Amino acid sequence: MRDVAAAAASTGPRVLPRNDPRQYDDLAGEWWRPDGAFAMLHWLAEARAALVPPATHPGAVLVDLGCGAGLLAPHLSGKGYHHIGVDLTRSALVQAAEHGVRVVQGDATAVPLPSGCADVVSAGELLEHVPDWPRVVAEACRLLRPGGLLVLDTLNDTALARLVAVRIAERLPTVPRGIHDPRLFVDAQALVAECARHGVDLRLRGIRPQVGGLLAWLLRRARATRASGVAAAGRVPRIVPTRSTAVLYQGRGVRKG
Repeated sequence: MRDVAAAAASTGPRVLPRNDPRQYDDLAGEWWRPDGAFAMLHWLAEARAALVPPATHPGAVLVDLGCGAGLLAPHLSGKGYHHIGVDLTRSALVQAAEHGVRVVQGDATAVPLPSGCADVVSAGELLEHVPDWPRVVAEACRLLRPGGLLVLDTLNDTALARLVAVRIAERLPTVPRGIHDPRLFVDAQALVAECARHGVDLRLRGIRPQVGGLLAWLLRRARATRASGVAAAGRVPRIVPTRSTAVLYQGRGVRKG
């Protein structure tokens, strides 16, 4: 991990197209920094894990599509799942393995795992990064056993989401610049319909960072930046439900038998 981060630092930041997967290699040293570029992914992972119940039988499997560096792993501790992470980025998978995830390098549109192998499939902050999200949904549903649970979160295909997630968020230290291509954002109702085609009744709810915690976190980051230091420990923003799915939303659904 340190070698990857050092190599990126030595060559300086690259200017890459939006949503280019090579950004995750350049940001490899940021994954497990709680105040780093991927801080919001930590908050979202905690909220997504809260949708996952404890395993109901020995050997239960959770497949984590687009697992990155395994940020979901600490929040699944004690729930009884074999955590399998699938991602394209090798530098991220190395870190996921260090956190107890059984890693598989592969494309989420063609996952090299057998049908019906998973009790739970997680697709967190993934669908808005792939050119063909319906294929990822089809794969996620294929992996689920009958009665298995799909959990996900993504960005809606709305003008408000483009404003908040790109124009505003990329000017804050919560989202790396260029990490999203707003043309790939996922219409909420189209996602529900696509899941239904594959036998999953997906229920949605809007989510957002808790405002007070977010403002306190941003203030700590700003102070640390001015002091050229590390942000002091403090309250971590929580992801909370909201009535509107217009920007960021979670989905939870069970595959029919």
